[in-house]
Amino acid sequence: MAAGNSVEVAHLSKSYPLYRSGAQRLAEMLVVQSLSFHEDFWALQDVDFTVARGESFGIVGVNGSGKSTLLQILAGILQPTRGSVKTAGRISALLELGSGFNNEFTGRENVYMNAAILGMSRREITGQLPAIEDFAEIGDFMDQPVKTYSTGMSMRLAFAVAIHVDPDILIIDEAIAVGDVYFRQRCMRKIHQIRDLGKTVLFVSHSPTDIKAFCNRCLWLDRGRVAGLGDVDAVLARYLAFTTMKGAIAPAAPANSRSTTRGSEVLVKPIGAHGYRYGSKRGHVIGAMVLNQWNAEVSEANPGTSLKIRVSVVAEQTIPMPLVGFLLRNSKGETIFGTNTTRDGVVLDALPAGTAISCDFAFTLPELYPGEYHISVALSEGTLDDFDVCDYIEDCLVLGVEGNPADVRGYLRLSCQTSVSGPGSLESPNP
Repeated sequence: MAAGNSVEVAHLSKSYPLYRSGAQRLAEMLVVQSLSFHEDFWALQDVDFTVARGESFGIVGVNGSGKSTLLQILAGILQPTRGSVKTAGRISALLELGSGFNNEFTGRENVYMNAAILGMSRREITGQLPAIEDFAEIGDFMDQPVKTYSTGMSMRLAFAVAIHVDPDILIIDEAIAVGDVYFRQRCMRKIHQIRDLGKTVLFVSHSPTDIKAFCNRCLWLDRGRVAGLGDVDAVLARYLAFTTMKGAIAPAAPANSRSTTRGSEVLVKPIGAHGYRYGSKRGHVIGAMVLNQWNAEVSEANPGTSLKIRVSVVAEQTIPMPLVGFLLRNSKGETIFGTNTTRDGVVLDALPAGTAISCDFAFTLPELYPGEYHISVALSEGTLDDFDVCDYIEDCLVLGVEGNPADVRGYLRLSCQTSVSGPGSLESPNP
């Protein structure tokens, strides 16, 4: 292992056997000949990267891209099918909430058991116990079985143990995202303190803002393969452009967001200040704006308003299969919804060099939590499964959503049809 590195991953691959039935699994176990009755699913394929000692290393990717499998291999929970993993020093991993806890044991007993597995002596654990109890803030529940804990309590205790065992490498898999704002802020401050002590941190998050604020470099996984590795801004720009073209929707999109139309006129408002910009430059986004139902540009809107996002693009070279799309994110960098022309069933004609078009994405603004939302736009070439980004502009528009924060719980408020049955009497079902 090279001096100065905490993690070295070389040609790492992990496969799982998939059987169509239990009979196939049994047949493979019983047949003497080396016959295979399964298909291999490769969760990771030929992954290579290194992490320097003291580095904060981010990992991004959509669900199912192989992030958790990678972290479980790094933590020693899983063994790779091929390739090698080398680590230097004590590893503390916060993966699934409460992973490693025995539900029948008390919180205190689980602290001793988990810390002992990580190589700490009982005296060392006892010395750290007050700090663990203070950080977890679960009070008398420390002496109650973990099966009586809420999800938040399990997460608090698991995080407290992970950060107080003096790790050389701390691995965090999005676990703190489920905590309340107060505890999440405490966790982030503690992670920054650990980083400042020269420890190595591997951090998985779906929040580009957290990755940017915390990490030196970033790895992007897509379907088990390395899609990007290097500078945080460059990798995240490509990743967000990818999710824009894929039409990533999380957690919900307006019901009529698919009423996408190609603009009849090319009305352009030049792009002003924006975040990171990335692409092959075979074509450019030359304008973007938010319009209301009277085609007037707006920067603020109320829920229920009819809006459209207009994206104007020009081809510098002929683009045979153009895709145009957008992505709307909140102030934390979390994706709220997004779409593109191909996903909405609008097949654009080839764009000859010098040709400009505008695409309008019309929708009714849902009842989002009030605040500022950032819109990123992109022009790409190809299909949803195989495309090249021509021009991606991060955060080129800001839309203020008005309303009362007390009316919205979470990201947005959905309209529900509520009904009540009764009064009446309950009848026992027939035996």
